[in-house]
Amino acid sequence: MSAEPIDEWHRPPAEGYFADDLDRIPGLPAHTELIDGSLVLMSPQKRFHMKALRLLESALVTLVPWDFFRVSREMSVVLGPRQRLEPDVLVVHADAEVDDDVTWYPADAVVLAVEVVSPDSEERDRKRKPQLYADAGIPHYWRVEKVSGKIVLYVFELESATRQYLPTGIFHDRVELDVPFKIVIDLTEVERM
Repeated sequence: MSAEPIDEWHRPPAEGYFADDLDRIPGLPAHTELIDGSLVLMSPQKRFHMKALRLLESALVTLVPWDFFRVSREMSVVLGPRQRLEPDVLVVHADAEVDDDVTWYPADAVVLAVEVVSPDSEERDRKRKPQLYADAGIPHYWRVEKVSGKIVLYVFELESATRQYLPTGIFHDRVELDVPFKIVIDLTEVERM
């Protein structure tokens, strides 16, 4: 077996990376994000993460008004030249679904970004990512955490004048919302995932 060459992404350029670079860098691990021009690699996810994602994705797919919105996973969002994040779940405007070969959505296509907090992403998911999503004008942000072994959903809505998220609810067992569309989710169903 011959030695493998070192992938170029191990040596970042002096100016950092740009959003388009993520599509061109060979050997880049899946689900790599770009935050402030730096590559952020995802660590293996725990079972809770997968169960929470499955619950929210399946619920949103059922609830979303299909004429207006689509639910997506494993797609990144370009928030700026040096910002390209991959929310765990996304709701986008239906007209953003223009090409099956795209690898990202523009920020103005996103209605809701959902992040499931992992031990390695606490700081990013609680502070930096909401700040970036708000700066980009994404109207709704959900943060999902495991608290005392159960799923807790923190819901935020963008206050457009200040471009900051305001908390609109903390949900423990059942979610009931009217925005961005009518949403009712039984969070206790995560145990059946």
